[in-house]
Amino acid sequence: MGKVAVGAAVVCAAAACAVAALVVRHRMRSSGRWARAMAILKDLEEKCATPIGKLRQVADAMTVEMLAGLASEGGSKLKMLISYVDNLPTGDETGLFYALDLGGTNFRVLRVQLGGKGGYVVRQEFEEVSIPPNLMVGSSSELFDFIAAALAKFVASEGEEFHLPVGRQRELGFTFSFPVKQTSISSGTLIKWTKGFAINGTVGEDVVAELTKAMERQGLDMRVTALVNDTIGTLAGGRYYDNDVVAAVILGTGTNAAYVEHAQAIPKWHGLLPKSGKMVINMEWGNFRSSHLPITEYDQALDVESLNPGEQIFEKLISGMYLGEIVRRVLLRMAEEAALFGDSVPPNLEVQFILRTPDMSAMHHDTSSDLRVVGTKLKDILGISNTSLKTRKLVVKVCDIIASRGARLAAAGILGVLKKQDRDNAARDGSDMQRTVIAMDGGLYEHYTRFRNCLETTLREMLGEEAAPSIVIKLASDGSGIGAALLAASHSQYLELEES
Repeated sequence: MGKVAVGAAVVCAAAACAVAALVVRHRMRSSGRWARAMAILKDLEEKCATPIGKLRQVADAMTVEMLAGLASEGGSKLKMLISYVDNLPTGDETGLFYALDLGGTNFRVLRVQLGGKGGYVVRQEFEEVSIPPNLMVGSSSELFDFIAAALAKFVASEGEEFHLPVGRQRELGFTFSFPVKQTSISSGTLIKWTKGFAINGTVGEDVVAELTKAMERQGLDMRVTALVNDTIGTLAGGRYYDNDVVAAVILGTGTNAAYVEHAQAIPKWHGLLPKSGKMVINMEWGNFRSSHLPITEYDQALDVESLNPGEQIFEKLISGMYLGEIVRRVLLRMAEEAALFGDSVPPNLEVQFILRTPDMSAMHHDTSSDLRVVGTKLKDILGISNTSLKTRKLVVKVCDIIASRGARLAAAGILGVLKKQDRDNAARDGSDMQRTVIAMDGGLYEHYTRFRNCLETTLREMLGEEAAPSIVIKLASDGSGIGAALLAASHSQYLELEES
C-alpha cells in the first residue's frame, strides 16, 4: 500500500510539473505575443509621427503646389480649379431656391426662402437620401434618374409657406463634390470619381446636362443655375453670414479646400479679369502629395488596393472614408503576427472597410473604466469577444495614433492655404489684426471631437501666440447645401429683370 501511495504521489507531482510547465510556456508565449503587438504599435507610432518641423514642411509644400497649380494646367498634383464664382453672396438675395448636395454615400435636397437684406434664410426644408451601393458603381443614367426622382418627390411635397412667383422656373444650385473641369458657372465635365464611386460613362461628360436630362425624364421643370463644389458651397454659405470668411475646408467622407484668390495671381486664367478682381479656387487638395507626408506600409497597401491607386493620397491619410480602414489594417497585422485576438484571425477583421470611422471615433472617445464601448464595437463589428482591458487600451492607442496624424496633417494643410493668402502672420505694423475665418464642414470635423480638438490645437501651435487669435475656424454644418442655394440665387436667370 505504501508503494502505491508513493507511486501515485510521483504521478501527481509529475502531472503538476507538466501543468506548471504548460502554464509557464503559455505565459511566455502570451508575453512574447504581447511584446510583438507592442513592437508593431511602436513602429506605427514612429512612422506616423508629425513633429512641428515636419508639419511646417508639409505646409510649405502645400503653398508651393498651390502656386504651381495656378501657374499651368497639370503643373501640380493640386488641380487648383477655376470655379467661375467671382462674386460670393452678400445677404441681399431674395426668393425661393433649391439645392442638391451630392457628395458621398448620401445626398440631400433642400429648399430655402431667402428674405433679402437682414432677413437671411426665412425658412428651409431638406431631405436626406441614401444612395444604394449598387448605384455607386452602376451606370450614369441610373444614378441621375434616382436623384431626379427624389428631387421630383421633394418638390411635390412643397407646402404653401414656400412661394415661387407665377411663371418662374424653379432654380437649383447643384453641389457636386467630385473633381470637375468647370466650363461656366452652370456647366462642368467630370474629371474622375472619388470616395468609392466608380460609374461608367460619366467621366468627360457635363454633369449638369446629365442631371437636366434626368429631370426632364421625370417631368420636373427645374434649371441648374450654379454648379458648385461642396467646398465652394461651404465658402458661399460662410461668407453669407460672415464677411471675414476667406476659405472653406471639408473634412467628412472626403476632404477638400477652397479659397478666394486674386484674379491676377492666376497665370493660367486667360479670360477677362472679373469686375470683383477675385476668383474662388477649388483646390482639390485631397490629391496633394509630398515626400514630407508620413506614409506607412498600411497606407501604401490601402492605396494599392483602392479604386484609385496613386490618387487622393492626402485624402487617404486624413478623411473619414479611410481612417477606420487604416485602424483595421493595423489590428489585422497585430492579429496575424501577434495573435492579439487569439490563435486564429477573426474573419471579419479581414473584410475591407468593415470598421467605419464613426465606430473608430466611438472607441476613441470611450471614457468608461473598462472601455466597454471598445469591447462592444470589437464584438459587434469584428466578431471579437472577451477582450482583455489591456487589449482594449491597445486598440484605443491605435485609434489615437491614426486620428492624431490625420488631424495634424489637416492643420498643416490649412496653414499652407493661409500662407498663400498671406494671412498666417500677425499684423506687422502694429495695427489691429486682420480677422480671418475658415468655414468648416463635414461629419469628421463636426462629430469626431478628439480629431477636431487636435486639429485646432495643432493649428494654434503652428501659428504662434501672436497670430493664432486672429484665425477663426467656424463650423458651417450645412454650408454645402445652403451655399449652393445662395449661389443659385446670386446667379439667377431673373436677376437682371429684378435689377432693371
